[in-house]
Amino acid sequence: MDAEATALLKLQEIDLALMRAEAQLRAMPQAEKLARVAKAKKKLSSELTRIIGTRKDIEIDIEDIQEQHERYERDRAEAKATISDSNTTYKEIQALDAKLSSIAKQLEKLEFKLGPLLEKLDEAKAGEGKLRAIGAKLIEEETALRDSFAADSAQICATIENLKEDREDILVDISEEMQAAYAATQKRFSGLAVERLTGNVPSTCRVKLATDTYQILVKGPSITTCPYCHRMLVVEGL
Repeated sequence: MDAEATALLKLQEIDLALMRAEAQLRAMPQAEKLARVAKAKKKLSSELTRIIGTRKDIEIDIEDIQEQHERYERDRAEAKATISDSNTTYKEIQALDAKLSSIAKQLEKLEFKLGPLLEKLDEAKAGEGKLRAIGAKLIEEETALRDSFAADSAQICATIENLKEDREDILVDISEEMQAAYAATQKRFSGLAVERLTGNVPSTCRVKLATDTYQILVKGPSITTCPYCHRMLVVEGL
């Protein structure tokens, strides 16, 4: 068995160890809780965005009403000042009285609209405040979970980092073409890409080879393809 075949078997061993370690991380109770917190934060963010938008729309409507109210108040003040002017004629006074009456009605309408809007604004602000408080609690919970996860998973994470370093080292002994073949087979078979042949039975699929097939394989290259399961097959030879 040549060096590349030996390296390929070692690569498979490392990757299986990585899969087990990463499965351990995913199985940790904090991981599941962190996923739930992340989901809750996403939902909260969407709801907060909606309520902030509602609050801003209400504020814009209130600002518009307040601006109109100020304009009508200015018009009313001007009309009253004109009426008080001794040079104002009776006909002009009558017109100004009608204008003041119209302004009063418009102000009344604006105040009628403003009341419910102010109530809605208070509700929106209260809702926004509650959501922000929930968000703060979620951040606190997430921080605590991450700290706990980091402490409890330190050894597993260290193992993963070491395995990744070993993996990089072993790839030096495997050609790019063989790495590509391994990656494709690994994806196809959910990680278990390589098996070995020490007798006449492949280590993974366990299908006994016919004598003639076995003889052909042991006389061929160290790395081939299993005729049955089509995984990469490392042949150790006679």
